[in-house]
Amino acid sequence: MSLYTDYLTEIETRKTTGLHPKPIDDGALVQELIAQIEQPGNPYRADSLQFFIYNTLPGTTSAAAVKARFLKRIILSEAVVPEITVAFAFELLSHMKGGPSVGVLLDLALGTDEAIARQAAEVLKTQVFLYDADMGRLAEAFKAGNPVARDILDSYAKAEFFTKLPPAPDEIKVVTYIAAEGDISTDLLSPGNQAHSRSDRELHGQCMISPEAQAEIVALQARHPDKRVMLIAEKGTMGVGSSRMSGVNNVALWTGRRASPYVPFVNIAPVVAGTNGISPIFLTTVDVTGGIGINLKNWVKKTGPDGKPILNNDGNPILEQAYSVETGTVLTIDAKNRKLRDETGKELVDIAASFTPQRLEFQRAGGSYAIVFGKKLQTFAAQTLGVEALPVFAPNKEISIPDQGLTAVEKIFNANAVGVTPGKVLHAGSDVRVRVNIVGSQDTTGLMTAQELEAMAATVISPLVDGAYQSGCHTASVWDRKAQENIPKLMAFMNNFGLITARDPKGVYHAMTDVIHKVLNDITVDDWAIIIGGDSHTRMSKGVAFGADSGTVALALATGEATMPIPDSVKVTFKGRMQPHMDFRDVVHATQAQMLKQCGDNVFQGRVIEVHIGTLLADQAFTFTDWTAEMKAKASICISQDETLIESLEIAKSRIQIMIDKGMENPAGTLRGLIAKADARIAEIRSGARPALAPDANAKYFAEVVVDLDLIDEPMIADPDVNNADVSKRYTHDTIRPVSYYGGTKKVDLGFVGSCMVHKGDMKIVAQMLKNIEKAQGKVEFKAPLVVAAPTYNIIDELKAEGDWEILQKYSGFEFDDLAPKSKARTEYENILYLERPGCNLCMGNQEKAEKGDTVLATSTRLFQGRVVEDTAEKKGESLLASTPVVVLSAILGRTPSAEEYKTAVEGIELTRFAPPLENPGLARSVHF
Repeated sequence: MSLYTDYLTEIETRKTTGLHPKPIDDGALVQELIAQIEQPGNPYRADSLQFFIYNTLPGTTSAAAVKARFLKRIILSEAVVPEITVAFAFELLSHMKGGPSVGVLLDLALGTDEAIARQAAEVLKTQVFLYDADMGRLAEAFKAGNPVARDILDSYAKAEFFTKLPPAPDEIKVVTYIAAEGDISTDLLSPGNQAHSRSDRELHGQCMISPEAQAEIVALQARHPDKRVMLIAEKGTMGVGSSRMSGVNNVALWTGRRASPYVPFVNIAPVVAGTNGISPIFLTTVDVTGGIGINLKNWVKKTGPDGKPILNNDGNPILEQAYSVETGTVLTIDAKNRKLRDETGKELVDIAASFTPQRLEFQRAGGSYAIVFGKKLQTFAAQTLGVEALPVFAPNKEISIPDQGLTAVEKIFNANAVGVTPGKVLHAGSDVRVRVNIVGSQDTTGLMTAQELEAMAATVISPLVDGAYQSGCHTASVWDRKAQENIPKLMAFMNNFGLITARDPKGVYHAMTDVIHKVLNDITVDDWAIIIGGDSHTRMSKGVAFGADSGTVALALATGEATMPIPDSVKVTFKGRMQPHMDFRDVVHATQAQMLKQCGDNVFQGRVIEVHIGTLLADQAFTFTDWTAEMKAKASICISQDETLIESLEIAKSRIQIMIDKGMENPAGTLRGLIAKADARIAEIRSGARPALAPDANAKYFAEVVVDLDLIDEPMIADPDVNNADVSKRYTHDTIRPVSYYGGTKKVDLGFVGSCMVHKGDMKIVAQMLKNIEKAQGKVEFKAPLVVAAPTYNIIDELKAEGDWEILQKYSGFEFDDLAPKSKARTEYENILYLERPGCNLCMGNQEKAEKGDTVLATSTRLFQGRVVEDTAEKKGESLLASTPVVVLSAILGRTPSAEEYKTAVEGIELTRFAPPLENPGLARSVHF
């Protein structure tokens, strides 16, 4: 058997499910293709030629390296393939993006054959994915007097790789397709339970929405061949929730256009829209593909004579349709005048935000990456030639308001800005290129991040990045065949690239499946840092963190930079006093409820929540910042007090040291470097040279929300409201109810304590509740299963040292075994306590799930349809979100507790407490475990 015959076998297997041959990334297989191509009578020659030309992945894959070398031989007449002329060989190289192909083009351009050198130079002028080594070769050749090198650099300095592209179209005809009513989560476009297939784009594309929807989209395309299908979230926001490049890839696969004729299943330029626009994370991902995201505003609030919204019986605003976008509606996107028009040319809505100068560049270049790399390439060329770079690209918008102070996020962006006017202070709305300090890649998007890095020809992490981590938490609970195939490969790639990895490819240290957000929270050792992570819950309680798609993560890893506007901020402060029977999770839910009551609309959406919560350590404060993803905020910043921040940094140092002790340090000394940075930051705070980050007193906010702790007297539950008559109100995180709403009678089928929303204190609460119930009743009996997954191994180690793990073991009917991890997901549950492996577990929904149709009460973050629990034909699955004590008590009772039952159960238990910061920071207290 050969690799080629194995490939043919795989092709036949894929045919049975309607799939084409999988794109080739293996260089050894391409070597076999070439051997067969060079044998005129080989029976496999014709197919091998097709696979070589049309089915070999570009970038830095080993397949691309072999392909580029063979094309070089053809160009130099060292190999003859009648079907591949010299001109065609150069064309193929031009579609390979970078890495080995650029190396080959440089070899040819700087070689001795003048005619070939000129042809290679013309191709190089179209390429933008050049790295230091590539640019260094050009600079050296230029200094040595090479005229071809000068010619190439001159073209780069003029940015001809961009200016010679066709302009973006002034007008785009679209036909609408309503994907769903209400908010559309990325789970609909790229379900979490299909995470294993994300790097196989054609296979993963089969999971978008439903087969019926896919057929409807194809039918629309057949009826409207001259138009593009616009995917719509009717009465909702498109792309809320997880930050998935795979979601946009799927939309582009079905509705976009092919990026290259020689690269299969890589489509770009989708058009998506929502009544309430596009979520910030998803819109960034759309930009990566050069797509268009539109805020339709096609439903508006009905107002009375007084100008105020008219409410229905449920207290919700009544909506009126401004215009219809029902499936099959033909519309025109007037990009030139930035308007959406109907078939008659009538203006429906202004869409200027979809066609900013920057977004027009992305659309013209086929994605934001080309612009990011192009700008760097132009700057390099101009500096090498000693000339001024021509003003080709849209200038960054720089907004500076005299006598106006800075919010926390404005301070961070100003401190990390790159390439802005020297000395200029920037405010919200400015476009800023910033240095990225910390980067996180998670395991179900990591394979796509690796593909993106290969596609942009990156081979090593940028030296600008202080630290980066590749997690294993999203695939922690079930070590099945798919995980065994994908994760070791991912860890090896990322380890070689320069990241700290949860698993050691060499097997020196034990696999660490700690939740990525907890690790990133620890390795962030500067409250002025910018963090980019491949998950929407990248919301650190130090610095400002942005959840991002796999491509933006790749860009941050490769360049150490990110580009985005400075967001507006909403200031959240607190007053009053927490009741002793309340948990901090109730404060989090109450913030959402009180904000909606105070403001009418969700003012958090698309903005930074600046939360003044400085008396909580980073672990506990993360419970708030984490939830801001569900509030639809772009990010969150925790304003901490000096001593609290110092204590959080000391804890972070100890946890980083544990990682070092486990053997996770890399040759670059990344972890040791982070400890040194933490020490330096602590010294700055103690000396007063640079206190903890705080906004200026005269900073301007989009809105200010004051949360009254006195109003929180019973546990608060986020309810998916699955039977709401208004479909658009289901599965949002805006329905926050007190536990008394359920009257102590709502049946609970399963409880889950875990995910990134819990910390060590939550595990201790579980143990203490079990002890108390045994003391009161003589034994503990569960009337519903209770799944408990600690976020990190460190927490388990500390619980063992303090005696709490022994208590949990005593009452458990299942305890994870790292030496024999589960190889199959659980489909049925007994009424026992399950102690699961650290990681995301049920919250991720890609491995473990509750039984179909269950009502789940969880500390999780997600209540999307089908995420934690799927529907049955008879009953919709529900995932209600609450504090740890509510979840534990509900599992024991088999139902939601009454307020009185809850108060009795938590009496004497130290819950996560919080007191608003005092005016005098020296008087503030930190209450924690």
